[in-house]
Amino acid sequence: QVQLVESGGGLVQAGDSLRLSCATSGRTFGSYNMGWFRQAPGKEREFVAARRWDGGSTFYLDSVKGRFTISKSPARNTVYLQMNSLKPEDTAVYSCAAAQDQSRWYRDPRSNYDYWGQGTQVTVSS
Repeated sequence: QVQLVESGGGLVQAGDSLRLSCATSGRTFGSYNMGWFRQAPGKEREFVAARRWDGGSTFYLDSVKGRFTISKSPARNTVYLQMNSLKPEDTAVYSCAAAQDQSRWYRDPRSNYDYWGQGTQVTVSS
């Protein structure tokens, strides 16, 4: 069983940066594909970024490319989402997710995640 706990959200102004953290538990953390998703009020959950289990590939939502970076610290069992040049439209609850089946990356890195965190609120004011 994998548990995910996000932190690092907050209220910032447009153009600011935030780094979200996703602390994980479980011995097999290193073998999971990891993703970040977000959900704004009244909207469906949206894929934001993903990192293949071995770090060999990442995938991003078009609107965050060049601004957001997903990374991992194996020593800390933590996945990060560095968010730069934030925009009001980035306002949402951000959640991290883990996929146990590594092969899912090659089908679609944006879907089929098994474990989810509770989310952390990010609010960007204009």
